Amino acid sequence: MDLEKAARDVRENAYVPYSRFKVGAALRAPSGRIYAGCNVENVAYPEGTCAEAGAIAAMVAAGETEIVEAYVIADSAHPVPPCGGCRQKLAEFAKGGARVTLATLEGHTLETTVAELLPGAFGADHMDRT
Repeated sequence: MDLEKAARDVRENAYVPYSRFKVGAALRAPSGRIYAGCNVENVAYPEGTCAEAGAIAAMVAAGETEIVEAYVIADSAHPVPPCGGCRQKLAEFAKGGARVTLATLEGHTLETTVAELLPGAFGADHMDRT
């Protein structure tokens, strides 16, 4: 299964009774395994979970902690970028050059990288006092 198919397929499972805006995300780890997640809303905003966060949780639960590529898809006129929190989550597990494809159901895509999505990212090295 490729990243696009995994993201498209999982998007169909999104729980979005309030926004009706389904998002799917798929991540590839260095092992080649693909982890997918969809957005899950909750009536008590902002207690929902973004698709990217769900995919990251699945990856970590499976014992992997690195993203080499990501694919995010939504039913939108233009490719939808991850929210700020998910950009930081992606930066936690991916190198700056990791490719991120943002896509629409109609096939419009925008290729970017984690570093382009979050320039000047806050990282663990910022916490080093030496």
